[in-house]
This record gives sequence, structure tokens and C-alpha cells, in this order.
Amino acid sequence: MQIRISWPADHLTATLDDTPTSRALAKALPLTASANTWGEEVYFDTGVSVELEDDAEQVVDPGTVAFWTDGDALALPYGPTPISRGAECRLASPCNLLGSLDDDPRRLATVREGDPIRVELVAD
Repeated sequence: MQIRISWPADHLTATLDDTPTSRALAKALPLTASANTWGEEVYFDTGVSVELEDDAEQVVDPGTVAFWTDGDALALPYGPTPISRGAECRLASPCNLLGSLDDDPRRLATVREGDPIRVELVAD
């Protein structure tokens, strides 16, 4: 499954694995939310509430599409956060892993706090 994430300055696509969380997210799309930034991470509310999955992780690769169950939010890390050790991408708490961005995650650096973010399914 592929999604498009758009904001005023740019957009990216992401490929999601078939997981319970990605299926729940797909049912809620399209959605529009207000961007939050935390170090080199963009996150935003989805209105989707799911349980933490068994393979949830806190330290992920840049460009991972993660779901933060504590905040019902998509978390898109592209570099260190305030709690990272060194250059790692450390999320606020363990998150469900949904997939990864298809292009350079550093493009997320153009997202500004409060930007409108739109997430939609990309047609096959």
C-alpha cells in the first residue's frame, strides 16, 4: 500500500507494509492534520487509535513511517530527536512500524510547526 504525505513546501510517498495499524490508518484516509516537530521528526494526529504491536520499536532508521500509539499520531523521523543518543532516530516511546518513505526523508526538514499535512492513499 502506498500513501502520499503532502505539506505546503513539498510531498513524499511512502510504502506501507500490511499490518493491523496500516490497515486501520488506510480506513481513515484521506486525513488532514496540523504538523508538530520534535527535533528531526514530524508527527501529527491521525484520529486513529490502535494497540501497540509486538514488533514496536523506539530506535528506527531515518525515513521509517511509525505510529505513536500514545498520541494516535504518525511519526516520521528523519534525524535525531531531543532524546537521541548520537545520530540515531529515537522516538518518544516504542511505536508501531508501518513502512518507509520512498524518497529522501531529509525533505521533511521543510515541514514547519503548524503546517497542514494531508495523507491520502495513492491509487494502484
